[in-house]
Amino acid sequence: MSVKAVLNPSSLETVFIASSKKHRRDTRMGSVLAASSPNPPPPGSGGVPAPGLTVPPGFGMPPVSSVIPPSEAASGQQQEAENPLPNPGAFDECHRKCKEVFPMQMEGVRLVVNKGLSNHFQVNHTVLLSTMGESTYRFGATYVGAKQTGPAEFFPVMVGDMDNSGSLNAQIIHQVTNRIRSKVAFQTQQNKFVNWQGDAEIRGEDYTATITLGNPDVLVGSGIVVTHYLQSITPDLALGGELVYHRRPGEEGAVMSLVGRYTGSNYIATLTLGSAGLMLMLHTTTKPTSRTGRYLQLGVEFEASTRMQDTSVSFGYQLDVPKANLLFKGSLDSNWIVGATLEKKLLPLPLSLVLCTFLNHRKNKFQCGFGVTIG
Repeated sequence: MSVKAVLNPSSLETVFIASSKKHRRDTRMGSVLAASSPNPPPPGSGGVPAPGLTVPPGFGMPPVSSVIPPSEAASGQQQEAENPLPNPGAFDECHRKCKEVFPMQMEGVRLVVNKGLSNHFQVNHTVLLSTMGESTYRFGATYVGAKQTGPAEFFPVMVGDMDNSGSLNAQIIHQVTNRIRSKVAFQTQQNKFVNWQGDAEIRGEDYTATITLGNPDVLVGSGIVVTHYLQSITPDLALGGELVYHRRPGEEGAVMSLVGRYTGSNYIATLTLGSAGLMLMLHTTTKPTSRTGRYLQLGVEFEASTRMQDTSVSFGYQLDVPKANLLFKGSLDSNWIVGATLEKKLLPLPLSLVLCTFLNHRKNKFQCGFGVTIG
């Protein structure tokens, strides 16, 4: 092995002396650097050190490609080639992004008080005073387990609430394995059992499959079975379907629909086609401005029903201003119904105010709601 350098004898001697001093200094300070340096990141990414090398804070290293064994590099490329597609997520989340843009209708006065009793247990009280319907009080409780499967995912999760008439809604969600998640939900109404359902969700490398069983009765021979499947075709395109089968004495039937979702750089387009009709949803997000930090989300929903022989179009938008702790939602549909909600967080107090208005121009009806959330 030969080393070529174009240096003057005096400069070469200077470099040799500096290198010798640096070698002795590194030998004495080796343990200090090893203790103060962060753990090296995994190999394979450009500009990071290879295994066994430590770099002082604030310094970098050029990419070292020869450190990775050829067998590990080949296996990594083979794994990426085998599973190049991401998981498409749950079937119910296809339309969630667009539906969250539209404001929720509220009438009367609503007061919500949230109280955290521990890191795993929380209770809430909800009082609703209405002039059109019955005024109710609901007590809810939420328990979150200590099993962590993601940055903000803890299991098991148990959620339930009961109103003043004795009606109960409860759900239990648990991550059985890394790829299987189960949920059990049941509901009672005025001390009478109404329905219950259980579902299991399987998430593969590039697909998600779900099966739901609702109100099964073996003696009578009735029940509902719902199956969902969503498959990633490309990193941006996912296709799937839904099959609903119901049976009860003297009646039996099945309904099937197909779903397609395309995810762009700043928009999501979803199409649902079935025997009941067609539904198209489009959700887009604008980039936040550097001056105010606010950003805008838009949602469009088009629905055509073959049974009702009717079509409808809804337009919604959401404006988020983080610096002002302000969230505004508005909507307008083809039936001339205009709605809007305004949510304001009064920091540093744990208090949020919500204003809601809906106006139906055809029926000349106006609804207004006011809500306060504490905690």
